[in-house]
Amino acid sequence: MEEITPASPAPPSDFEQAQEIALTLWHQALSFLGGLLRPWNAYQVLIVIGVILAAWALAHVLGPRLHDWLRAREGWPKWRMRFGVMIHRRLRLIFFVALIWPIVWIMREITWPSRSYLLVIVADLALAWLLITVVTRLISNGLVRTTVRYGAWTWVTLSIMGLTGEARTLLDAASVHVGEIRISLWLMLQAMVVIGLLVASARFLATVSAARVRRNDEISPSMQVLAVKFLQVIFYGLAFFIGLQAIGFDFTGLAFLSGAIGLGLGFGLQKVVSNLVSGVIILMDKSIKPGDVISLGETFGWINALGARYVSVITRDGREYLIPNEDLITGQVVNWSHSNELVRLDIHFGTAYACDPHEVRRIAIEAAKTVDRVLGYKEPVCHIVDFGDSSVDYILRFWISDPTGGLTNVRGNVYLALWDAFKLHGISIPYPQREVRLLGDTEKPPQTAD
Repeated sequence: MEEITPASPAPPSDFEQAQEIALTLWHQALSFLGGLLRPWNAYQVLIVIGVILAAWALAHVLGPRLHDWLRAREGWPKWRMRFGVMIHRRLRLIFFVALIWPIVWIMREITWPSRSYLLVIVADLALAWLLITVVTRLISNGLVRTTVRYGAWTWVTLSIMGLTGEARTLLDAASVHVGEIRISLWLMLQAMVVIGLLVASARFLATVSAARVRRNDEISPSMQVLAVKFLQVIFYGLAFFIGLQAIGFDFTGLAFLSGAIGLGLGFGLQKVVSNLVSGVIILMDKSIKPGDVISLGETFGWINALGARYVSVITRDGREYLIPNEDLITGQVVNWSHSNELVRLDIHFGTAYACDPHEVRRIAIEAAKTVDRVLGYKEPVCHIVDFGDSSVDYILRFWISDPTGGLTNVRGNVYLALWDAFKLHGISIPYPQREVRLLGDTEKPPQTAD
């Protein structure tokens, strides 16, 4: 007769593990709260409350004085002033740490360790929180600083309380399956920490590399922008993929998503990809660069920055237009400073028929030369273009070398110079004259004498 071996029990599921750990933590919490009723534990709680009140009183008394002292520190570097403000905001925590640790040392000397273990835990937590606050202040980005600070506070608290194993098991139990990939909260937390550190390192390397590229005068502005964008893509891409590899993320499970990603690029991200490719083409063919003066439709201004998706153009009235790169590739763009900074401007005017045209041309050219921005080594010219109904029409052409200074203002200055010169030499600017006759009004024939 065959011996039937009993089947081995199935391993507990993630939900069952999480439920068991939660019940264990609940019983531990109840046991801890019940232990607070013991005399020595109650004394430690009262000591902590007394230290909190003493720290609050000291901060209430010394805080305004520190605030006034900081306001009187003129000429301090910005980083030192920020550090002083941080100290002012954390005075209660600083005083609490400064008061609790001497009490812990005294309690260790005069009594058993079991009668001061609560004070040690509270002191360790307060010191760790204070150090994390000081260190994370070095992070310039507010969102990243807050995320790192609260994450470090949580992890240090769990470590001091001895709950890291249970927390890790709970986070790992909360998971979902996407195809062959298992994604848990613990995996996501690891990814956030590792990738965050790598991205911060990549940002630092990209900033240093960009500064070195911009200091190299042998590289054109367009190639500088292209090199900086290329380095940013390389550094951030490596940080992302190395971070996922470091936490053991399996990329082979993402193969089935390639079709969906391609479909998304083909439909939803069509314009985005087009602008990205157009931006690379603009940087490579050097058609525009930062500082160029361009006209695109009704927009006239100079290029402030070249982005991956758009070009920033600032107009004379201070407006900043974000023009998609695709529009600069497919549309007609006037680059006033593509090959050189020289720009020719034309203005039109008319004078009366009684004025000598030779004298008008000479006076107009001399008047244009008196304007500061009009180039003298490229001689202005003036020509007759039409014999109008009421005036002889002229065109005055002159050159400038600084289109970034504006075009309308220099035209206005030349018009003012013409006005003053014509007034000085008696040149008149006519206005149209019309003769109006009403229908039905006929002149009576003259009467003859009989």
